[in-house]
Amino acid sequence: MSSVVDQQVETFQEQFKRVQQQVSKVIVGYEEIIDGVIMSLLANGHVLLEGVPGLGKTKLVSTLSAVMHLKFSRIQFTPDLMPADITGTNIVQQSGEHKILQFQAGPIFANIVLADEVNRATPKTQSALLEAMEEETVTVGKQTHELEPPFFVLATQNPIEMEGTYPLPEAQLDRFLMKLKVDFPSVSNLHTIVNRTTTVKEPTVERILGQGEVLQMRKTVRSVPIARPIQDYAIRIAMATHPRPPYAHALTMRFVRHGSSPRGPQALVFLGKIRAILNNRLYVSCEDIRSVAYGVLRHRILLNFEGEADRIDTDTIIKGILESTPETV
Repeated sequence: MSSVVDQQVETFQEQFKRVQQQVSKVIVGYEEIIDGVIMSLLANGHVLLEGVPGLGKTKLVSTLSAVMHLKFSRIQFTPDLMPADITGTNIVQQSGEHKILQFQAGPIFANIVLADEVNRATPKTQSALLEAMEEETVTVGKQTHELEPPFFVLATQNPIEMEGTYPLPEAQLDRFLMKLKVDFPSVSNLHTIVNRTTTVKEPTVERILGQGEVLQMRKTVRSVPIARPIQDYAIRIAMATHPRPPYAHALTMRFVRHGSSPRGPQALVFLGKIRAILNNRLYVSCEDIRSVAYGVLRHRILLNFEGEADRIDTDTIIKGILESTPETV
C-alpha cells in the first residue's frame, strides 16, 4: 500500500511541476499566482484574481486550459449581461410539424471558465454563477444540467476602476477557494514579457494533462492525512478572524464585522495537503497551513465601519493572527 501511495505522490509532483513549467513559458514572474491557480483547481475550488488590466490574467487561464487540454470559455461581464447569456436558454426548434423546446448551452458549460471583470455585471447576473460554483449544476426552467468535471471558475476584478461596478456579495465571495492579488511585474520581468511578445515567434505550450489525470490528482490530494492538532491549528486561525472570544485577535475585535465561514478551514486543509505533497511529505504541517492562509482568508474577512474608514488591509489582520496563534494549545 505504501508503495502505491508513494507512486501517486511522485506522479502528482511530476505532473504539477510540468504544468507549472509549461504555464511559465507564457506567464512571466507570477510563480506564486500560477501555483495558487493550479492548486485551487486540484483542490476542486475556484479563484478570484484581483489586479489592474493588462497583467496577463486572461492569458494565464487560457494557457492553463491548453496545458491541461480542457475546454475553455471566456465570459466578459458587462452591465447589460443577462443570466441566460451565461447559463444558456431553451429555444424553440421546428421538428416536422411540431415545435419543441431545445436547450442551448451557454459558456458556463466548460471545464475552465474565465469570468472577466465579474464585478461589472449586476447581482442578478453574478448569481448565475452561484449554483454552478457550488453544486456544479445549472438549472434552466425546470431542468437541471450537470457540468462535466473538472469545473473551475477563475474570476477577475479591477481594484482601481470601481465606478459603475457591483461588489460581489459575501455569499459569492465565500465560494472562491482563494483570492490572489496580481501585482505589477518588475523591470526585469517586463523586459522578458516584451521580448517574448514582440518577436516573430511567440512561446507555445504542450499538452501535459487530460481530464482523467486532473481528476486522479484530485483524488491523491484527498488521500493525504492530516493530524488532529494540525487541523485544530487551521480551525483556530479561521476562528481568530471572528471578532468574538476566545480566539479573536485584537485587530479582529477592532476592525472586523464578520470572519471566515467553515469553508475557510476546509480550504486551509485542502491546500495544505497539496503543499505537503509538493514538499515531498505525506503529512500536513503548520507551515503548510500558514503558507496558504493569505489567499484563503483575505476575502473572507469583512471589515466594519472603522476598518473601512481606516482602509485596513485584511492581509495586515491575517499577519497578526498568524503571528499570535500558537501551533499547539
